[in-house]
Amino acid sequence: MRKQKGMTIIAILVFAFLFLPLLLIVVTSFGTAAAIQFPIKGFTLDWYGNALRSETMLESFKLSLIVGLLATILALLVGVPASYALARYTVKGKNLIKSFFLSPTVIPGIVVGYTLFQFIVVALGLPVFQGLLIGHFLISLPYIIRVVGSSMDQLDYSMEEVAWTLGCTRFRAFMQIVLPNVSSGIFAAFMLAFVNSFNNVPVSMFLSGPGVTMLPTSLLSYMEYNYDPTVSAISVMLMLLTIGLMYLIEKTLGLASIA
Repeated sequence: MRKQKGMTIIAILVFAFLFLPLLLIVVTSFGTAAAIQFPIKGFTLDWYGNALRSETMLESFKLSLIVGLLATILALLVGVPASYALARYTVKGKNLIKSFFLSPTVIPGIVVGYTLFQFIVVALGLPVFQGLLIGHFLISLPYIIRVVGSSMDQLDYSMEEVAWTLGCTRFRAFMQIVLPNVSSGIFAAFMLAFVNSFNNVPVSMFLSGPGVTMLPTSLLSYMEYNYDPTVSAISVMLMLLTIGLMYLIEKTLGLASIA
């Protein structure tokens, strides 16, 4: 009984550690003072209007959304077949290949960003947007390989073999048997990869250029010269966007199927 009470206290402390900073951000976004402060004095929605009127923030948000979606879709197109091949067939050096695919998540982000900058921008001389897209594709791919690969490893491939014996082509069996059975893993991988790409700072900072700046980089630049609650308001809107997205997932696929 005493042990359960101790675990409950620890759980409450952990939840408080996780949620109190978010609560502070929400509260400070309504403050009337010109600087972020807690407790707030007065109530206003002006900082939300300020955030929505900022062309820099809106353009950065739009760019982050486009780059995140495109990079995640590209990573899915490459990662899903790669995960299937690694799980389905005996590949020489399979563990080494898996480790190589996961390397961007192990290496510090600033090292990955600097390396991609040297290779994509300096050596290849690619335009900023294309370079940014390739960089985010590379940091999204490990999440696809990891999550979809786990679903592929647990799949019973006898269903696919039965489809083959009934005259189904390998491609059709992959599309109609394999993919529907790992759809929850694919969706979970999409969410993880997209959120990681959207929030990534090191790669975005190294690969950004004039007029091409991702939202996290714009927020950091804004906070360098302005410490007003506009950043809190943007954070709250991003949290609401995430909650709305998770609500849609719950209604369509169910969070339990993704967990």
